[in-house]
Amino acid sequence: MNTTILRNSVLSIAGLAFAGGIAAGPLTTTSSSSGVESTPVAVAVQAADKPGVDTAKLIPHGVDGDQSTITLNDEQNTNAKAIIAATKKAGLDERAAVISIGTALQESKLENLGHLGDRNDHDSQGLFQQRPTSGWGTVEQITDPEYSTLAFLKGLKQIDGWQDMPLTQAAQTVQVSAYPDAYAQWEQQAADLVAKHWNS
Repeated sequence: MNTTILRNSVLSIAGLAFAGGIAAGPLTTTSSSSGVESTPVAVAVQAADKPGVDTAKLIPHGVDGDQSTITLNDEQNTNAKAIIAATKKAGLDERAAVISIGTALQESKLENLGHLGDRNDHDSQGLFQQRPTSGWGTVEQITDPEYSTLAFLKGLKQIDGWQDMPLTQAAQTVQVSAYPDAYAQWEQQAADLVAKHWNS
């Protein structure tokens, strides 16, 4: 058989397999315990005209446990972009943005929450549910996405070795939550958001 014909046949088959994989997309399952969509594996695809993000830096240790995901509205996407912008302003990298967005997904589902009355956890407010009485800033400050992100990142930078910690450990060290393991479930969606918006 002619080697050119053989080579073209192999390349055609490989191309079809690749295209089929893209069309199928990532698998999505639903977690029965939380009622929230769970996405164990996801691949962020960059537009051809944008430089890519080093995805190995986003989740250096892999995800921990079942992953949850929510569909974001315009406000939530805007808040994710604000967290990324503040992370860049702080001079930190994509991993810091993943930790920040994962934390905000757990704390507020990326909604800039005001005081929730009887449903409030003390006086917690904003994307990161920071408390004025705990020294995070005024209500006006902690409900400003840039300020609250920079305040969170200031706490993160004070932790030795935060870059090498799993998301849930880094987030918990800053936030001191009653549910320290809850942050882990948002790592994949946070990484996907950073991959999508870091260079946009």
